[in-house]
Amino acid sequence: MRLSFVKCHGSGNDFPLIDARTLSLDDMAWAGVARALADRAGPVGGDGLLLLLTGDATHPIGFRMFNSDGSEAETCLNGVRCVARAGFAALGVEAAGVRLVGSVAQAAHDPDLAPGVYTVREVAGPASLDVAAWPMAIGVDRVVDASVPPLGDRRFTAVAIPNPHLVTFVEAVDEAELVRLGTICESAPDWLPRRANVSFVVVGEDSLFVRTFERGVGLTDSCGSAMAASTYAACLTGRWRFGAEVTVLNRGGLVRAMATEDAMVTIAGNATFEWEGEVTVDPAAGTASDRVVTHRYPTEIAAWDAVRARAAAFR
Repeated sequence: MRLSFVKCHGSGNDFPLIDARTLSLDDMAWAGVARALADRAGPVGGDGLLLLLTGDATHPIGFRMFNSDGSEAETCLNGVRCVARAGFAALGVEAAGVRLVGSVAQAAHDPDLAPGVYTVREVAGPASLDVAAWPMAIGVDRVVDASVPPLGDRRFTAVAIPNPHLVTFVEAVDEAELVRLGTICESAPDWLPRRANVSFVVVGEDSLFVRTFERGVGLTDSCGSAMAASTYAACLTGRWRFGAEVTVLNRGGLVRAMATEDAMVTIAGNATFEWEGEVTVDPAAGTASDRVVTHRYPTEIAAWDAVRARAAAFR
């Protein structure tokens, strides 16, 4: 099949995005499309696949996200911003509710994060501390700045927003250790059958730096829900303040974030379009070929490159 898409990113978390409102593929086919288009060795590449779908009366923008391994994520807040932008254009609006798998978010076109950077503000939550719902079977109902015995003595805060995150605060990011712990969780052990995202977070004077091993993706430059979970966890453990905005840095750039005591998290970040294209996909084989680029967005790319350079100077 021949599919059109836009290659986009939120804070460096990059995806092909398909307007799927008129397409009728089943979950197995979409999983195959995700494996084909998000394959870094293929003609497109990305951290996953985003779908713009028809929503409902209250949340007119529909959203689904498939990871690069074909599994479906409950949410992807970097991806929500990109899909919201496409939905705003399709519906002729500047704000709308977004219907995700099992949850909802509110999104609105926001003042530019930096000159030329299309910015979307999204509100997600409430975050949950109920680890039994993941499920994470370690004999407790919640984990706040406490150990997770199968992962050793390191202290974590476990937050679902609504996808599950294990957040630990560190003086410096040890990527080998992050990959080791992320790989344990990625293997879907008996105590964590649906896996979890793992983030190492460095707290600065007025910022957080988040590095994440993402479920279904691996080590990634950016994960929006991890930044949201990390912001909430920082406030919950007294490392940041509820109701105060903080700059959240990552390898892909930055967002502005704020958590409130009712467990809602607001993120304002980019939704950058890089190029549009067409590609032939074989969902059963999980392969893509014959890519054609139909339009490019060089001004948006340059604007974000400037932001990313400034973000790198903060770390």
